[in-house]
Amino acid sequence: METLINYFETIPSSHRSLILVGGITIFWLLEYAAPLFNFKYKKLKHAWPNIFFTLTTIVINFALAFILLKTSDWTVANSFGILHWINLPLWASVAIGVLLLDFFGAWLAHYVQHKIKPLWMFHLIHHTDNHVDTTTANRHHPGESLIRFIFTTLGVLIIGAPIGIILLYQSLSVIFSQFNHANIRIPKKIDTVLSYFIVSPDMHKVHHHLKLPYTDSNYGNIFSIWDRVLGTFLKMKNQDIIYGIDTYPDVDSNSKIGKLLRLPFGKYRTTEEAKFK
Repeated sequence: METLINYFETIPSSHRSLILVGGITIFWLLEYAAPLFNFKYKKLKHAWPNIFFTLTTIVINFALAFILLKTSDWTVANSFGILHWINLPLWASVAIGVLLLDFFGAWLAHYVQHKIKPLWMFHLIHHTDNHVDTTTANRHHPGESLIRFIFTTLGVLIIGAPIGIILLYQSLSVIFSQFNHANIRIPKKIDTVLSYFIVSPDMHKVHHHLKLPYTDSNYGNIFSIWDRVLGTFLKMKNQDIIYGIDTYPDVDSNSKIGKLLRLPFGKYRTTEEAKFK
């Protein structure tokens, strides 16, 4: 465990890039081999806006990484945070650290964005994808990337997470997000067993159904415990899932980067809601 944490404390940027690109590549190929839904779309054309938003997410996280590092260093230097207040072996600190970072950086950030209208308008872009696949994982408006970063930083402060645990969590978060968004078919019994511990593909796809209450469920990214314990876990048959969001059904508009970037700021929202309501 010490070797693992030491590695992530000094993980090269090239290795982090490899995790991101490698994950997308693997799940992209699996989507061809064993798709859950046979989408009638041009896969590369669909992927373009999602790749664009992946790049903006990378830029924002890279630009603000020093804040995360300084916050982590401060908690370590001042023995501040949950991991410093309780005496645990390294393996337990890593496990609890990743678990709690998943709560603050993923579940809580996600939940709050669904409940506060201005924040929802940034997160809405993620839900306007009518063909959810592994590239959807990082389809986040730059404003949402900033919101998620704030929640992650808050989590680091409360938890007192050292940088090794933070970078381990972020690497796992990328892979799990690509996995649970991937358009891959997993035997139902296996997916169900997985969903008791982690966010499985079938579990997360319920969250992308176009109507409530399913849209407001299954917020988790790595661990399913948060949805199960906090009462936001729902099930739905795969064949009943329709991707997208009911107030933004226009597939063509949902693939235009310019309109998606403007969506949280009013004009596109007003036009589309007036048109489709």
